[in-house]
Amino acid sequence: MTKQITLAPVRQDELNTIKKELQEAFIKGLQDSFMDAENPKEMGPLPSDEDYEHSLNAKDSIVRQIMQDGKRIGGVVLQVNEKTGRNEVDFLYTLSSAHGKGIGTKAWLAIEAAFPETKVWELHTPYFEKRNIHFYVNKCGFKIVEFYHRGNPKPDMEGEEPESDEEYEFFRFEKVMTKESSDL
Repeated sequence: MTKQITLAPVRQDELNTIKKELQEAFIKGLQDSFMDAENPKEMGPLPSDEDYEHSLNAKDSIVRQIMQDGKRIGGVVLQVNEKTGRNEVDFLYTLSSAHGKGIGTKAWLAIEAAFPETKVWELHTPYFEKRNIHFYVNKCGFKIVEFYHRGNPKPDMEGEEPESDEEYEFFRFEKVMTKESSDL
């Protein structure tokens, strides 16, 4: 029996727990991608505390927890622009105990259903996150529309000098919403 996935608001006192779970999920992805690294956690929390706080405090920010049977199994931080219908996924994660069970795909469908006026969804993911790339392209219907690198840095990298090429290298994904795309 498939258990229903829902989105629920996040209370103020839950935001630090969401951040911790998110950082643990992202570090796991880093560890899986760089198995030769002695300790990927030394690279710092991912996302950084500053990036997380920036996303939370953005004007159009919406934070939801992904729920199954009354238990949080993940979370999402979105930027929803009701005027343009062009929305962004800043962070989306599921707990490692939920991986490989189709829960991420159901969570994505719940996000789409919660924001039916969206015209375009956008997100970014590092070049090395093969699981994420597979998930967004093959499961959720996103298209890769741009590759950021040292010669084509992300617009928000202006004035920053990353320490390595890896800090520049991201894919930008889009999903243009149509009747067909929302029926995945």
